[in-house]
Amino acid sequence: MKRVLTAVILIPLVVLALFRAPLWLFTLLVLGVALLAAREYLGIAKATGFRPFRGVSYALVVWTFVALPFLFTAIDRSQLFHLFLLLLVTPLVVVAFVLLILGMKRDSLAQALPDAAVSFLVLPYIAIPLGLLLVQRELNENGALLLLYLMIIVWSGDIAAYYVGRAIGKHKLAPRVSPGKTWEGTIASAVGSIIIGLLLFHFTVAIEAFLAHLRLWQAAGLTTYESATAAAPPYFAYAGPLWLVALLALSVNIAAQLGDLVESALKRGAGLKDSGALLPGHGGVLDRIDALLFALPVGLIFNIAGMGHYFSYPPYAP
Repeated sequence: MKRVLTAVILIPLVVLALFRAPLWLFTLLVLGVALLAAREYLGIAKATGFRPFRGVSYALVVWTFVALPFLFTAIDRSQLFHLFLLLLVTPLVVVAFVLLILGMKRDSLAQALPDAAVSFLVLPYIAIPLGLLLVQRELNENGALLLLYLMIIVWSGDIAAYYVGRAIGKHKLAPRVSPGKTWEGTIASAVGSIIIGLLLFHFTVAIEAFLAHLRLWQAAGLTTYESATAAAPPYFAYAGPLWLVALLALSVNIAAQLGDLVESALKRGAGLKDSGALLPGHGGVLDRIDALLFALPVGLIFNIAGMGHYFSYPPYAP
């Protein structure tokens, strides 16, 4: 019951933030999640036997979310590459050197490299993937909708794996890492994600109309189902090639399942059941976003490759 209640509360808040929060507020919200996830990750690292430099790790997370919005609001797009080098690449290289220097202060020099590496890993594991939420949302006018679809594909796969695995799961997927996961659940997860992905894209225009009716989606002339039907009859017209949508859903699902397994391995290595206890029935923040961390880069690749076109209104016609 706690698990369901938490989801019922959090999902509407996530949808509201995706579609209605201004960039500065959305950045702060995602930064808050990133810092909580970083705290749990560093706790796992400590329980494993490492001594991460927490202050530097938190600074890495904060700087990522300071630099990304600045890049989006840069007026001179011709200078974007130079700003990228100045605001992200150069500071991160400097921080890497700082961590290695701080490692020399460890009582045992054998800990210098692993402690520095564990501290820096918070960047590619948590900060950058969650930062991609900002990137994809602002990349084009349909970014929020693609992110919502991405999350639903991940959630549907997780649900399918859980229930099918409990019902008929017999063959263990990775008993050393996560004894509860089975091949039956894994296959069901992939199939479930593909089916939901196809349905989402098939009813894209109808979903856009519903979101516009709720004042969440802003598209010229799209406020009701009737306006959607008039612009693109029938309003549930399919909005993408089947093979491409299936490939997106499958790729996202595979990445999500790997993300889940990676976090399970980290927790098992540390002797922990959950990364935290902040979310009743769900464990910690990292427990809830572990799959999404791996799925977001995959979603960005498809978005950049042109999937965002299928969320235009009226529907994109190749």
